[in-house]
Amino acid sequence: MYPDLSYLLHDLIGTPVDNGFSIIKTFGFVLAFAFLAARYVFGKELLRMEKMGWLKPSKERVRLGYPASATEVVINAIVGFFIGFKVVYLIGHQQEIGSDILPFIASTEGNLLGGIIGGGLFGFLQWYGKQRERLPKPVTKDVDVYPHQRKTDITIRSAISGILGAKLFAIFESAENVKAFFQDPVGQFFSGSGLAIYGGLIVAFFYILWYVRKKGMDPIRVMDAAAPAMIMGYAVGRIGCQLAGDGDWGIVNTMPEPSWWFLPDWMWAYDFPRNVLNQGIPIEGCEGHYCRRLANPVFPTPFYEVIASLIIFSILWSLRKRIRIPGMIFFIYVTLNGFERFWIEKIRVNDEIPFMGMHPSQAEIISFILFFLGIIGCWVVYRRYREIKAPQ
Repeated sequence: MYPDLSYLLHDLIGTPVDNGFSIIKTFGFVLAFAFLAARYVFGKELLRMEKMGWLKPSKERVRLGYPASATEVVINAIVGFFIGFKVVYLIGHQQEIGSDILPFIASTEGNLLGGIIGGGLFGFLQWYGKQRERLPKPVTKDVDVYPHQRKTDITIRSAISGILGAKLFAIFESAENVKAFFQDPVGQFFSGSGLAIYGGLIVAFFYILWYVRKKGMDPIRVMDAAAPAMIMGYAVGRIGCQLAGDGDWGIVNTMPEPSWWFLPDWMWAYDFPRNVLNQGIPIEGCEGHYCRRLANPVFPTPFYEVIASLIIFSILWSLRKRIRIPGMIFFIYVTLNGFERFWIEKIRVNDEIPFMGMHPSQAEIISFILFFLGIIGCWVVYRRYREIKAPQ
């Protein structure tokens, strides 16, 4: 496993583990690529739908040639102060802080001089950049903004709202998590572990739905464009889970490999050595901070979800040009995603919730609901499309 980049670089080029690169967690690093992959796919679909005439530009008022406002300078100075305050301190105290950087970011520790320099630099750059673009007679005009030009903005907003949603749902995933949160709210919220994927999807969905409506975009078409992007981002994100060994693994698998099994052994059962949670038993002869492996091998469920997600992406990608019914691609995605996650939960380790005499996990309940919502959604948009196309 590669809990952080220092372990990955150790295997690739032989550099020591737990060096300066240890502050870059593998899961977070791969998660950034997940959003980039989603942005790329999303942008391609938005552009295609614009060419089909399904998505139109909207008017937006822009200000050209104006100097930087006091608010813009102050906001950039605050951001620069925070970055300088933290980075300068981190450079001189890396060994003391260790590899778990999030609690440090949430703390009041930092370098005041570094913060002042960073704040002054960021504030000056904002002012200077606006001065270079300043016109003798500033103008305000309305311009056409196409949906594909908003792909970066939508991706960033999805990332922020998704991470917040995933963290909130993880906190309320079990009674133990809730208790730990109330005992140490800041520490729990900014800890490097604990993300509920469905929480991120749900919160990001409703926030982005509100945002695209506000910007005058067709929400149904945007949902169709987002469906392949979301499952691709999910696939890449699960690669990060597998590489880091972040605890999203399956139940113990002591069953012997079937005689027909031709794939590598770790795809059947894996003990996740050097996992980022440092769970399990010590690894003999191991050096470094992360030196534990699971006592019994488990199902590598993140890897299974990568494969399942890529299959779903292939299905959606092959159907997107054949199906012209607004909303159908999105609800097919919801159905397949719910189906995949419901069954993977059967072999995953999860906190269970007592419910009507059963003990499902939070994700199992949500995936069950999503599966049927997807089927109902497919039926509704199909009926609606037929009614619109029916001869009057």
